[in-house]
Amino acid sequence: MPTALITGITGQDGSYLAELLLDKGYEVWGMVRRASTESYDRIEHIRERIHFVQGDLLDQPSLTAALVQSEPTEVYNLAAQSFVPTSWSQPVLTAEFTAVGVTRLLEAIRQVNPGIRFYQASSSEMFGKVRDIPQTELTPLYPRSPYGVAKCYGHYITVNYRESYDMHASSGILFNHESPRRGLEFVTRKVTDGVARIKLGLATELRLGNLDAQRDWGFAGDYVRAMWLMLQQDEPDDYVVATGQTHTVQRLVDLSFARVGLDPADHVVLDPAFVRPAEVDLLVGDPGKAKDVLGWTPEVSFEELVNMMVRPAERVPQPPSGH
Repeated sequence: MPTALITGITGQDGSYLAELLLDKGYEVWGMVRRASTESYDRIEHIRERIHFVQGDLLDQPSLTAALVQSEPTEVYNLAAQSFVPTSWSQPVLTAEFTAVGVTRLLEAIRQVNPGIRFYQASSSEMFGKVRDIPQTELTPLYPRSPYGVAKCYGHYITVNYRESYDMHASSGILFNHESPRRGLEFVTRKVTDGVARIKLGLATELRLGNLDAQRDWGFAGDYVRAMWLMLQQDEPDDYVVATGQTHTVQRLVDLSFARVGLDPADHVVLDPAFVRPAEVDLLVGDPGKAKDVLGWTPEVSFEELVNMMVRPAERVPQPPSGH
């Protein structure tokens, strides 16, 4: 039986990946920090099928112990301080988790069992002030936030361990991927949840920043399938995972309000407080390599994704979710 260790298993991607791997017959281990704030809401429905081990990306001995205990054949590193605005207020902590934490985990793997296959969650935020449109695996990086900078470090340290120690270490450069399990601090959930609250009479306005920013948004459930496919290849490599299509925040807002029959002009308030110090205006990925090599294609359209995210929020107001 293949065995996977997932860091960040209680997050959006971790929950979808755990479901996928369980369906494929894996023994699944989830690494969690010893913290009273840890939320298992996203994996509550599969919690009894998962083994848990304590570990922290800030503490390398705990990572070594987690690997020894779980004996994985594959490790998926999804844990990070992953909210871009927070990286401005906590840049050093973001670097420790999202950058140096990758090194600690790779070094632990190298010492315990360098044959373990490793997946690193890289990010389209690494491209930042984009040099090419669309972005490919060869597009120069120009991050525009402490989070993006940290992800660049994590990405290249993975390349270094792959090339220096002949480890099966791959990175998925994932563009924005969303779902009903996305935290409320992210704009797609902020909009879809906010629209549902207005529809239910629980709120009257939705405060947003830059409505012209464009993103390549896909469904998280599709994207974790690409993660798994990378670790099934004979050779490790890096892959852009994206839809290849962009939509503005305004389009997200319009679709969400249309879903509940309301006019966004009556409720949306532009708030400078939500504009980033350095904005990333246009991110769109070219998933050609993932399609050609992995045989991966996204299955859920943007319109289906928005409907999917508004629908559960329409019925039940969602409490704030942690990372």
